[in-house]
Amino acid sequence: MRAYVFTDKALARHAGRFVWLDLNTDLPQSAVFQEKYPVENWPTFFIIDPREEKALVRFAGSATVAQLEKLFEDGERAYRGEARGAEVALARGDALYGAGKPAEAAEAFAQALAEAPADWSRQGRTLESLLVALWGAKQYEVCARKAVQELPRLPRSPSLANATTLAIGCAASMPPEHPQRKELLSALDAKGREVMAPPPIDMPADDRSGLYEAMVEGRGELGDEAGMKALAAEWLAFLEAEATKAPNPEARTVFDSHRMSASIALEDPQRAVPALEQSEKDLPGDYNPPARLAVLYRMLGQLDDALAANDRALTKVQGARRLRVLSDRSAIQAARGEKDAAVKTLEEALAYAKGLSEAQVSKRQLEALEKKLAELKTK
Repeated sequence: MRAYVFTDKALARHAGRFVWLDLNTDLPQSAVFQEKYPVENWPTFFIIDPREEKALVRFAGSATVAQLEKLFEDGERAYRGEARGAEVALARGDALYGAGKPAEAAEAFAQALAEAPADWSRQGRTLESLLVALWGAKQYEVCARKAVQELPRLPRSPSLANATTLAIGCAASMPPEHPQRKELLSALDAKGREVMAPPPIDMPADDRSGLYEAMVEGRGELGDEAGMKALAAEWLAFLEAEATKAPNPEARTVFDSHRMSASIALEDPQRAVPALEQSEKDLPGDYNPPARLAVLYRMLGQLDDALAANDRALTKVQGARRLRVLSDRSAIQAARGEKDAAVKTLEEALAYAKGLSEAQVSKRQLEALEKKLAELKTK
C-alpha cells in the first residue's frame, strides 16, 4: 500500500478529511491499540469515531484508490448517521466487525446483500467483508457456499478477485473429510480461472498474486499436482515480471514473500534466493529478507548460511513476528542435529511470547510452538 497506493496523487484531496494513523503492529508498544482494535490480517484499515472511540469501519486486505475512497465514504456516512437502505446493514456489520464480533457482523453483511439492489455500488466491498467475517467466525463452509452463490453477481473488479481468493481459503480450511470440500474447491478454482482470464482486471499486482497463491493451494488440496505446478510456474513468472517494473527497492520487495512461496510450490527454492539477497542489501534494516533467506537456505541444505541469515533477522525483528523467526531457527538447529539447542530456542520463544500482550500473540501461534516443542522432545 505504501509503495503503490498511498503515493497516488488522487488521494491528496482526502488529506484533511481524517486524522491519519499508521501503526506497526510488530512493536510491543502497539499492543494497547490492538487490545481495543484487534488485527488479524495485514493490512487492516479502521475508521474510528473519535466521540466514542469505536470502529465505524474495519476492512481487512489491500485496496485500490477507488476502494479506499468508498471506505472513506462509508466511514463518514456512518459517522454522520446518514446510511439508508442496505447501507444501514452494512454500517452495522462494519461496527460489529470493528468490535470483534465476526459472527454477528456476518449476519449484518448478509442482510445488506439481501436488501441491496442489483446495481449497488457497495456489493463487492460488502461481499469481501462478509467472507472475511465468516472466516473470522470459522464458518468456513458457509463462507465457501455463500461465495459460490454471490460471486456470479459481481462485475469484473478487484472485489471479485479478492472475494474469490477469500472463498478458496475458506474451502481449503474445511475439514479434509468434509464430503463437499472438493466440490466447493473445484467450483471456486473454476471461478478463479475465469477471474484470471482476459480481459485482465485492473487490480493491484499483489492482489492478483494472492489469487494465484490461493489457487495453487486449492489445487494442492484437490491432489492436482500437475495443475498446481503449472499454475505456480505462471505465478512466479508473473511476479518476476512485476518485480522488474518496480520503481524502487521497497516496491520490488512487495513481491518477495510471494516469490518465495511460488518457488517453494515449484520445489525450486533457489529461484527466489537472488531476489531476497538483493533485498537484504537494499533494505538493511528490514528483518524480512534474511528471515526468508534462512528458510530457503535450510530447504537447500545450506545450514550454516541459514543459521547466519536467521541470526541477522533476530537482530531486527520484534513482537509476535520474532516468534516465527525463532521457530525457524529451531528447525535449522534440528536439521543440524543440534536437538538441545533447538529445544532451548523453542523454550525461549514461548518465554518471549508470555511477555507480549495477548492481543499480539494468537492462541494458534502458541499452540503451534508448544506442539513443535513436544514433538522435538519425543524424538
